[in-house]
Amino acid sequence: MSGAREAPIRVSEIFGPTIQGEGVLIGLPTIFVRTGGCDYRCSWCDSLHAVDSEYRDQWLPMTVDGIWADVTRLSGGKPLMVSLSGGNPAIQPLGGLIAHGHAQGYKFALETQGSVAKEWFADLDVLVLSPKPPSSGMATDWDAFDDCLRLAGNGPAIALKIVVFDDRDYAYAREAAARYPDLSVYLQPGNHTPPPPDDDDARVDIDGIMDRMLWLVDKVAEDRWFEARVLPQLHVLLWGNKRGV
Repeated sequence: MSGAREAPIRVSEIFGPTIQGEGVLIGLPTIFVRTGGCDYRCSWCDSLHAVDSEYRDQWLPMTVDGIWADVTRLSGGKPLMVSLSGGNPAIQPLGGLIAHGHAQGYKFALETQGSVAKEWFADLDVLVLSPKPPSSGMATDWDAFDDCLRLAGNGPAIALKIVVFDDRDYAYAREAAARYPDLSVYLQPGNHTPPPPDDDDARVDIDGIMDRMLWLVDKVAEDRWFEARVLPQLHVLLWGNKRGV
């Protein structure tokens, strides 16, 4: 198979089936392929085991064949949605994996901050663009973001998802949504107390997250921003920040 001759894909973990915990596909049965490596270092990242180079020795270089053996084993060979996540999965050579999975009836969703654009974005079924707000400590390159949209073209369904911690993040989300009025908008209250990646308890401040959720719902309603959908990270409410869920 041609995928076996491509550059290896750095994989942090493959798991499922479980539900998609956030965004446009929330609740959908999904297999997750979490890649390793990211070009961002967000201050509140909840997936450091797939981001920080300190953990790169845990990221396996895998071929398309190797990844697909795990996906089909976990799914029992039944085609379903495969979520490509990270880190930033856009920095990995995922075109061959997507083509191989499509040939077997699977679908693919990818979430990225929109900092790296790839031609194979057009082959995705769902593309979630999640630019990072001021609380992340990162700056958005809107030219790179526009390149992501240009290369995706009319291929995938595209949604905008923004994490919101405070008023500055909320203002950023309003500005981003105004910049891309044709994209559906999903707002997510921030998960602000991630444990270390090796913390098996994966404890989070659920009360704090839900307070932020209520605040965000009230803000959207008061502003009559009826185009935005406010959703929690369902997997965090169920399992905290544990890996593999």
